[in-house]
Amino acid sequence: MNFTLNQKPVAIDAPPEKPLLWALREDAALTGTKFGCGIAACGACTVMVDGQAVRSCVTPVSAVAGKAVTTIEGVGDKAPSPVQRAWIEQQVPQCGYCQPGFIMATTALLAKTPNPTDADIDAAITNLCRCGTYPAMRAAIKRAAELTKAGA
Repeated sequence: MNFTLNQKPVAIDAPPEKPLLWALREDAALTGTKFGCGIAACGACTVMVDGQAVRSCVTPVSAVAGKAVTTIEGVGDKAPSPVQRAWIEQQVPQCGYCQPGFIMATTALLAKTPNPTDADIDAAITNLCRCGTYPAMRAAIKRAAELTKAGA
């Protein structure tokens, strides 16, 4: 399967039905994307495919052939992105396990909706966090929107 991974062309030799999550972790050795529930419910496995947030645990690798896949490793690879900076400022993570999925979902949201309302956030960010950091995440999403608008 040929696709672009974090802005670089890759060829992954995997069965077409293999979940993208496992192709990323096992074949591309990118372990930032996490396995959570395996049924697309929790969002720990969220990546972006052509700019859209996608649950990689239920996406066959064949579905991304010819497309651009961005993982947490591809966000802020030279310096923290506005979303990552906002996450740090708001001290969002507790255990941190689900955070890559939230950051990817937020990055996709802000690319499409630069000034999200609470309703926009509720509609777009359906990931689950067992630590209950939702209030800090909402504040971080709004701060990330400010940082993005300021070009910071």
